[in-house]
Amino acid sequence: MDAATCLKKLEYVGVLAFATVDAHGAPQIRNISAIHYEPDGMYFFTARGKEFARELERDGRVQILGYTKYKEMIRVSAKAVTAPAEEQKKWMDIIFTEQPYLINVYPGDTREIGIIYEIRQAQIEYFHLGVSPIFRETYTIGGGTETRKGYRITEQCIGCGTCLSHCPQKCITAGEQYSIQQEHCLHCGNCSEHCPVGAVRRIGED
Repeated sequence: MDAATCLKKLEYVGVLAFATVDAHGAPQIRNISAIHYEPDGMYFFTARGKEFARELERDGRVQILGYTKYKEMIRVSAKAVTAPAEEQKKWMDIIFTEQPYLINVYPGDTREIGIIYEIRQAQIEYFHLGVSPIFRETYTIGGGTETRKGYRITEQCIGCGTCLSHCPQKCITAGEQYSIQQEHCLHCGNCSEHCPVGAVRRIGED
């Protein structure tokens, strides 16, 4: 699995959920299908008058979620920016060709109310619940920053094995100091709640 494959899978899903935050700090979510995919990024269409566009102009941060029939979750965390003015028509024509239903939504020159945003820097999280053990990885495109999540076992570990016995995916490796196989971890926190010495901490916490 890699970033380009994740983007291709999102293309197969077709309709994606896009989440933003409005001017009052409230979460907003909508389904978007007017998207064109490149191996290292994506472009999408909306109308300049929509609240969606206003939220993107105000902040730009967006999370995009797709879910395949194989129980794969793909989440893109990025900052969407307006595509360069000289490229607006190019990407709009491509999107309207790939998504012919848009001609009925914005017939003729009414498409001129549209604006194209691009995502070229992003973190992509891949989470596969359809295999055992589950599988997850994080990728980046365009120099995007990876935010590590989940749990880790610290040097306070006494090697008792309580964490492993409570792990739904059995993704903890035994040893003098136990360790978590991050690619199979659910991030459920069961190991942390049951550790008798508090040796399991959230990643990023001291």
